[in-house]
Amino acid sequence: MVNARRLTWLLTSSAASHLGDGIGKVALPLLATTLTRDPVLIAGLSATQFLPWLLFAAVAGALVDRVDRRRAMIVANTARAAAVGALALLVAAGGTTIWLVYLTALIIGTAETIADSAANALIPAVVGDGSLDSANSKLQACEIVGQTFLGGPVGSLTFALFAAFPFILNSAGFTIAAAVLLGLAGTYRGKAEPPAKLRTELADGLRWLRRRPLLRRLVVVAGLLSLVSELAQAQLVLYALEDLHLSDATFGFFAFVGGIGGLLGAGVAPRLVRATGRLAVVTGGIVCCGLGFGGMGLVRSPVAGAALFGLFAAAVVAVNVVLATARHTLVPGELLGRVLGVWRTVVWGAIPLGALLGGVLTERLGSAARTFAVSGVAMLAIAAFAFGALRHGLLGDESDSAAARTHHDPGL
Repeated sequence: MVNARRLTWLLTSSAASHLGDGIGKVALPLLATTLTRDPVLIAGLSATQFLPWLLFAAVAGALVDRVDRRRAMIVANTARAAAVGALALLVAAGGTTIWLVYLTALIIGTAETIADSAANALIPAVVGDGSLDSANSKLQACEIVGQTFLGGPVGSLTFALFAAFPFILNSAGFTIAAAVLLGLAGTYRGKAEPPAKLRTELADGLRWLRRRPLLRRLVVVAGLLSLVSELAQAQLVLYALEDLHLSDATFGFFAFVGGIGGLLGAGVAPRLVRATGRLAVVTGGIVCCGLGFGGMGLVRSPVAGAALFGLFAAAVVAVNVVLATARHTLVPGELLGRVLGVWRTVVWGAIPLGALLGGVLTERLGSAARTFAVSGVAMLAIAAFAFGALRHGLLGDESDSAAARTHHDPGL
């Protein structure tokens, strides 16, 4: 029961954080489109939000292994609440520029590297002997419900009513997320002994990962999927407003359908893993991602476009559940923050590059819909690569998993 209560506190905080984040992630691009319709500048906003993962993810992961992870989440969520609150005041005063929007996105993204890394590293500690697949599925469900199922529609509707309104709600969500964590009892340091130098700990994490071929291949597959997905996702607001001719208010309901798909993917992922195995879920999920985005590039019906986006969301979330479980199963707890930092430097660091490439591609091709089609075809190629790279040993041998969790390299 204790583990269940602790997981509930963590999930409640994550739900509040993701709800605020979801509101902001719809409101920020809508705010940007009131300032510019340049596809490169719109893509630049997405790139700016994820740039901190490229620059700071490894350092954030090392810090998460050195400090109490619960406290790290509280501090990071408080910082995000303050940044978004300041933007709300600027929007209300009519003093916003595209560069101030960029700056806010950069601050939020930097704090997010700490908050999300700490939340993921906390999962094994709060779950204990429970199912990691189930816990990761629930964490994914919180993200989906908050960011798209509820956050998307709320963000678009409140933006249409009053441009500062969604940012006020966004700030409140981060504030609640920090406050809820005060109820999570216990100490959650990565290790009890005094930490080594930060540079040494980073090197330890990199050296450990370098000796694990399966994890390296998983990082490559996840990084490629992240890069190609963001080609299109950074252009989603232009796809909805210009190709599907949706309004600001209805854009959030387009994302709402994606939230339904994502929630479905989180719910069925553990069952699919039990029924078909992790390799089938990963490769089949990437194929479905490609079919979803490829189809979006061919249709002009808002209903069909939203349904295909829902297919993509369901598939990518199922893949993410497997990848998260892979990390938690294969990586020792005291190294989890650092390995996660390296992972996200590659995977989330690919997002800014993908966003900018997507903006240039849309500018060259003349429409966001064509960028979605290109992204879909590329995902099918990634699925083929993933099958070849992962077909030998994708968490198929539990003894390997146990060995990975108990093995300690000399000097760690």
